Amino acid sequence: MIVAVDGPAAAGKGTLACRLAERLGFAYMDTGLLYRAVGLAVLRRGVSPGNGEAVVEAAHGVHAAALADPMLRSEIVGHIASQVAVIPAVRAILLTCQRSFARYPPEGTGGAVMDGRDVGTVVCPHAECKLFVTANLAVRAKRRVNELRERGMPAIESQVLAKMHERDRRDQERAIALLRPAEDAFILDTSEMNADVALSMALAYVAPKVSSRMSLHARDQGCRSERS
Repeated sequence: MIVAVDGPAAAGKGTLACRLAERLGFAYMDTGLLYRAVGLAVLRRGVSPGNGEAVVEAAHGVHAAALADPMLRSEIVGHIASQVAVIPAVRAILLTCQRSFARYPPEGTGGAVMDGRDVGTVVCPHAECKLFVTANLAVRAKRRVNELRERGMPAIESQVLAKMHERDRRDQERAIALLRPAEDAFILDTSEMNADVALSMALAYVAPKVSSRMSLHARDQGCRSERS
């Protein structure tokens, strides 16, 4: 079973998706980290995000171990990631990785929770559960500033707000995989919610679908046993 959690930066989707995965016993993937890993590779190689050939080469070199690098969460890497994400060849490389994880999550898990910007519309359009987590821009900028400062990184709220506004514009206007909720997504506005309230509301939407899927799976297994 696949749970798709999409939304703009600092809306709370990452925290929510991670907690959902833990509560459901599902595997978790932050798809945005894959693009950030490409962005970080581009930054460290000193190449321009507009150099398509060099960026594609960097994308081929991304591996799971790279997703633990703390630099991935920096503002500069996030800014570069949103630029390389519009390159079709990069998206194709990472799309294969994302879909493979969603279809074949690690053994012992009941499914996958995929967190990103286009999981419900592009990566896994047939996901059984789709959430679009959002919040107003001012709230999201404040959250990002607090997050960066907690990590000991300098952050000026006006600058973070401007960069986030620009990133939203780019994500909503790009030609491929633009940021938008799937038609059948559950919209969760966390502007005035803490993480616990957001989790409670998400579970109220997801849990019945998970239970229904598990019941169908158990019934199918029973029918197969009877036939054998």
